[in-house]
Amino acid sequence: MSKALTAGTPWRVILLFALPLLVGNVVQQLYQVADAWIVGRELGVDALAAVGSTGALTFLLLGFAWGMTSGFAIPTAQAFGAGDAAAVRRSVGAGVVLTGAATVVVMIIGAFLSRPLLTLMQTPAELLDDATTFAVVSFLGGFATMYFNYLAAIIRALGDSRTPLVFLSIACVLNIGLVYVFVALLDGGVAGAALATVAAQTFSVALCLDHVRRRIPALHITRADLRASRADLLEHLRIGLPMGFNASIIAIGALAVQVRLNTMGADAVAAWTTAARVDGLAVAFLASIGLAVSTFAAQNYGAGLSDRIRQGVREGTLMSICVSIVLASILITAGAPIIRSFVGDGEEQVVALAHQFLVINGAFYWGLGVLFTLRGALQGMGRTLVPTVTGVIELVMRVAAAIALGGMFGFAGVAWGNPLAWFGSVALLVPGWFALLRALRGDELSPSRPIYAPDADTRCDEAVSA
Repeated sequence: MSKALTAGTPWRVILLFALPLLVGNVVQQLYQVADAWIVGRELGVDALAAVGSTGALTFLLLGFAWGMTSGFAIPTAQAFGAGDAAAVRRSVGAGVVLTGAATVVVMIIGAFLSRPLLTLMQTPAELLDDATTFAVVSFLGGFATMYFNYLAAIIRALGDSRTPLVFLSIACVLNIGLVYVFVALLDGGVAGAALATVAAQTFSVALCLDHVRRRIPALHITRADLRASRADLLEHLRIGLPMGFNASIIAIGALAVQVRLNTMGADAVAAWTTAARVDGLAVAFLASIGLAVSTFAAQNYGAGLSDRIRQGVREGTLMSICVSIVLASILITAGAPIIRSFVGDGEEQVVALAHQFLVINGAFYWGLGVLFTLRGALQGMGRTLVPTVTGVIELVMRVAAAIALGGMFGFAGVAWGNPLAWFGSVALLVPGWFALLRALRGDELSPSRPIYAPDADTRCDEAVSA
């Protein structure tokens, strides 16, 4: 159910909102493992490799769409925090229109350019046909991914992070079952695996729409709401496009890292792949807190509660640092046995390299926690300049580490790219956040503040960039 995040102890509100997000992240990763197991067992290693080879490409485009649709929900959260029902509907209308337009673009680009892009990425010839098939079907079904992400985002914008988790879990279970049916029983090949995902996500969209219709009257829009004004569309794009860009940067950095790892041999690739799975579960904790802070800041910004935002960000940052220390302790002390459980005995070189990755990353998780929290707060308040610049910094740091440090120090040099990227971003986020606080003291928020106020946003963005 919808819930305002403008009341209650900030750290408790943020934590309770973050927990379903964390469970959702874990569920997604577990179902991806199950899907990979079915494809590998039923279609063979080459089919599994073909599906895996599309990961960076699909994430580059669909990841951009995910970040962008999350951004579209921020004005919705601000309007809900302000108690402005008309602005909520107007924001949803603008988001629906823009998500539809983005869906068409992603589907066209993905469907027609999948093969050329996979060829450019030097996908092995024996994998190219299956990889192209999987990518094309995935992109043609991109409407389901796009609208589920958007609907889940606007439901969360109203303070409900549990319902999207329920629908996501249902979709994941359904996806696993459909993959088995389409691949094992109907002999649909990699196309069947992709179609299973599209079908499951389409069902999740239907669940979201039904939930909104029955339970969330605040999100009921009319045809008039769909005729979004130019100002509303531009405001949503101002927030959504930079967030999509930041999501895509992760995929671009991953491509650069993968190219360097490919030159280091199979053990390095296996170590990185395995360590990244373990690392991903740990990072999910911190990312969930960051997203919770973003929604918290957005609602309280709309309500004009600047002091509460300061307290929430401060407590959210401290919570992230404490969680980071616990995660680091676990991975540094128990990382080797965890990795060995993935690769089995007799792979000591892989275990050693993967543990090295976890030690380097884990020791600096606290910096990543600060990054997620401050970036989430700035984005939740509609400030896009600094988060966008930090995305560029992350990309530069990761590529530089892959090329320069990887050449000098091998696997460890590439692994150092993550902490360098985090602290390069934090070095800008911290002064940016305090600059915004100074700007807010001079221009205090109030419940009557217009939700879409480009002049005020420009003033604060300029203060942050100073």
